[in-house]
Amino acid sequence: MGNRLTQIATRTGDDGSTGLGDNTRVSKDSPRPHAMGDVDELNSHLGLLLCEPMPQDVRELLIDVQHQLFNLGGELSIPGFELLKDEAVLQLDEALAHYNAALPRLQEFILPAGTRAAAQAHVCRTVARRAERAVVALGKQEAVREAPRHYLNRLSDLLFVLSRVLNRMDGGDDVYWKSERLARGAQDATE
Repeated sequence: MGNRLTQIATRTGDDGSTGLGDNTRVSKDSPRPHAMGDVDELNSHLGLLLCEPMPQDVRELLIDVQHQLFNLGGELSIPGFELLKDEAVLQLDEALAHYNAALPRLQEFILPAGTRAAAQAHVCRTVARRAERAVVALGKQEAVREAPRHYLNRLSDLLFVLSRVLNRMDGGDDVYWKSERLARGAQDATE
């Protein structure tokens, strides 16, 4: 990996460029820094989520996800480098299967609401989707392995599922969207 920062206020970005891990410089508004920034933002939101009460197994999973996102950010910062392993995607697939198995089937769309932890998990989910879009955009201009895209896609799904787990932690439930169309259909069916 490239040089590690020994000071933070380097002033080298004052010209609108940023340094990558391979010591090249690119514009701060190019696709690679966008993807790196979105992954970094996601990791920061996960840190905030981890401030909330949650089951220990969920906490341990999210801490590992933070480490994997740091690997992903490192991979994005060095073109052609691989840090995120395929096993990380498999871990998310296994977690999805595990947590989904204990949840009831969805009857309707749910709102990003409920407990503070669940709402924060939804924020993380939406940032993960944005990070995924940024990685897809980068992949249209430069070679990017599939694992980063797959990881972010699975992670956003997992965060949705975990929001449901977190809403049930103290006997709560999902916060369902009140669809006017479905309400009219139910009313029509009873008439």
